[in-house]
Amino acid sequence: MAPRPRDASRAPLPPTAHPTAPEGPSQEGHTTGDQPPGGPAGRGRSRGGEPGREAARPGRLRRALLCVLVTASVVVPVSGAAKPPAVPAPVPAPVRPLRTATPAALAERYAASRAAIADAERMAAEHGHLRRAGSLRAMAGPSRALLSFDGRDGGRTVEVFGDLARAGRIAVLVPGTDTDLDRYGRLHGGAASLQRELRERGGDGASVVVAWLGYRTPSLFGPEVLTSGRAAEAAPGLRRFVRELRALRPAARISLVCHSYGSVVCARVASEPGVSDVVLYGSPGTGVDHVAGLGTRATVWTGRATGDWVSAVPHTRVRLPFTTLGFGTDPVSPEFGARVFAAGDGGHSDYLRPGSVALENVARIILEAPPVAAGHRG
Repeated sequence: MAPRPRDASRAPLPPTAHPTAPEGPSQEGHTTGDQPPGGPAGRGRSRGGEPGREAARPGRLRRALLCVLVTASVVVPVSGAAKPPAVPAPVPAPVRPLRTATPAALAERYAASRAAIADAERMAAEHGHLRRAGSLRAMAGPSRALLSFDGRDGGRTVEVFGDLARAGRIAVLVPGTDTDLDRYGRLHGGAASLQRELRERGGDGASVVVAWLGYRTPSLFGPEVLTSGRAAEAAPGLRRFVRELRALRPAARISLVCHSYGSVVCARVASEPGVSDVVLYGSPGTGVDHVAGLGTRATVWTGRATGDWVSAVPHTRVRLPFTTLGFGTDPVSPEFGARVFAAGDGGHSDYLRPGSVALENVARIILEAPPVAAGHRG
């Protein structure tokens, strides 16, 4: 007897094509993430109306595929860029713990960092990495105040904007994807803009911004951007740094100001005593479904610009045997429970642009002033 032919109507159909996204994180476009794989509802059913194999698949797998597809739609157009070769750097000399925030102690720490940067610059130049050498030369300028520096593995550095010895308010700026020494100018520029805004609005010179590049940030082009693995690696270092700031300036008000994937890092440190505010902007999620899951007494703020492509990222978490994809509830949604501030109409990299509503509102939050509504500047 001939074998019974397979019912072709029960075979799973291929997913629909997904639209591409703008090229890079600074563009102000949107991806579309509301169409699940497999097309409109009912496509996975057989002609007889019974659920087909596609419809019977677990919703968890569907969400996982959706997460992968939307992320791919963002990163594929730019993923062809060649990854730059690793830049060699020396092992930095150990520095003495910073136990006091006196001007003399800080000057000693800043000098040690300049020496480490100079060593890294020479090694980069010797190996032909002239772009890195030029960046490091600028970082070693006499007006720069770096608490620490390590040029290896993309680079780690902590830079102070303002007078830490008399700081009454300290904003720790935690960056997101694709931030390293070669692209440090973006973080430096944002921190400088925020410190100027704070100085102009505070007027007393006691507001300080710290640019904390203390971890290996994920690449927007890699799978690690979908998981909290890099955040788990970063959190202990950020927690130690917050504690060090509390020891240096016990009366200072500390705010965590967290961009993009940096919000996933900050979520793991939000419960640290002494943190007064957690400001999330351009966030894909935090890894928890409600602000209560952060376990913090700090006030949690969140904002997203209307032109930020991150709004199209699926706000879900899918637990797989080897990892968890996604970061949970949309931080700007009412379900998350944070205080939402207006962030203007810029793109993903425009939040700390001088003159922007987002910059003003982040500064206002740090200064304990009410944020302004969209379209207004105070």
